[in-house]
Amino acid sequence: MLADAIKIIVVDDHPIVTEGVKALLNNQADLIVLETFDHGLACLPYLEVNQVDVVLLDISLPDTNGIELCLKIKSINPKICVIVLSNHAERSLILSIMQNGASGYMLKNSPVDEIKQCITNALNGELAFTKAVQQIILKPTLNELKKQPKITKREKQVLLLIAEGKTTAKIAEALFLSPATVETHRHNLMQKFEVKNAIELLKAVQNQLLI
Repeated sequence: MLADAIKIIVVDDHPIVTEGVKALLNNQADLIVLETFDHGLACLPYLEVNQVDVVLLDISLPDTNGIELCLKIKSINPKICVIVLSNHAERSLILSIMQNGASGYMLKNSPVDEIKQCITNALNGELAFTKAVQQIILKPTLNELKKQPKITKREKQVLLLIAEGKTTAKIAEALFLSPATVETHRHNLMQKFEVKNAIELLKAVQNQLLI
């Protein structure tokens, strides 16, 4: 095992999934799956005594659910990146676990290159979603298709990059703006939609991103 390899554990109660993910990721030069767990709570003692960079976590587990487990994992070590790997594609679940500290969300049928990119993005401090999950997040419900505050063309550009999980620095680079200007746009958007963070902002502006 390379000393600088990204250390991962997989928490999923389907052996075919865990063994498949383990085989796929261990085939990558800079990734290593240290352990797999078929019960959620069983991973907690392991995390208390072992260095782990990423937890790949399913939502449905025999003894708990991923949304609650994510909070427990982050309480043990806030630096651990929790990334969901699930068949559940409900936007409410995605947003709920992101609000509980998850760094990303992937569907189990995602291509391995997208999975690897999500892991990299999460470790770089970005919100990490595969393309299919991005589409789910951006699709509004009927209740959300109500009148919302108007946004400028530039604010919409910033919103789209936030939805892709980009950091302020990367948004600034993409739009040829200063980081301070991007932060001003973020602040203005949060004030318009009366939210406190990026996850709440994404939840509040679904139909704006489709216009």
